[in-house]
Amino acid sequence: MSPRTKSFADKLTARNEKARQLKKLKFKKPQGTRIIAVANQKGGVGKTTSVVNLAAALADNGLEVLVIDSDPQGNASTALGAPHGIGTADTYTVLLGETSIEDAVVTNPEFPSLKVVPATIDLAGAEMELPDAERREYLLRDALEEYVEKHHPHYVFIDCPPSLGLLTLNACVAAEEVLIPMQAEYYALEGLSQLQRSINGISEAFNEKLHISAILMTMLDRRTRLGKDVEREVREHFSDQVLQTAIPRNITVSEAPSYSQTVISYDRKGLGALAYKEAAYELNKRSFE
Repeated sequence: MSPRTKSFADKLTARNEKARQLKKLKFKKPQGTRIIAVANQKGGVGKTTSVVNLAAALADNGLEVLVIDSDPQGNASTALGAPHGIGTADTYTVLLGETSIEDAVVTNPEFPSLKVVPATIDLAGAEMELPDAERREYLLRDALEEYVEKHHPHYVFIDCPPSLGLLTLNACVAAEEVLIPMQAEYYALEGLSQLQRSINGISEAFNEKLHISAILMTMLDRRTRLGKDVEREVREHFSDQVLQTAIPRNITVSEAPSYSQTVISYDRKGLGALAYKEAAYELNKRSFE
């Protein structure tokens, strides 16, 4: 066997062993609903990808999960197989008070315990049409409280748009936690500090329970000096907030949404799926620390 073939065989063996170990992990049900806004004002950092795959990994392990797509691009809706054409009941109609979350939810075809409130292109008008609404910062919180009181999901993930406007504000007022996906590049460090200040401001003005509960490093390539340096610096600056698990650059993570799937169902034993399963377990474990 050539060294290259042996190296591939060793990696495959290690991956299969990791898959077996992850399959043995026991996910626990949190005492109450954990509502997590997934936010980063910078686009292309793996925000939506992290929402759908963490949600799928938790649902795959027996937990009830709701994803609220609050990004007008609707990418989370696509990845989770939720129709989001014009006229669909969605996050926008929920914010307007025209529909309840219960009326807007769609069940994911792969994981029955995973529900989705889709986003249509109509949501793009929210920033202009909702500023004069009464209690405009609390529109999502009010709708979500009604749903949670009746259905008691274990997790709610809110996929925020890549901005710090009214939609992200509503998500942060509705949530208690913020999870920040962060791409392993130096510019991301500056954006992270700005986002931290914004979240602190929202906490002081609207929601004292809001806090950054986790930072997830994405698209990390530890083979490069840049990847290693950025990871080290992030862990030094933000310490325990950073999940030990990091998501590597992986082609199947990018491919899965084009088939309206998460990588959890698309490539169960791939590096991307295993990393998101491990991150989901770590996030779940933090409920009990």
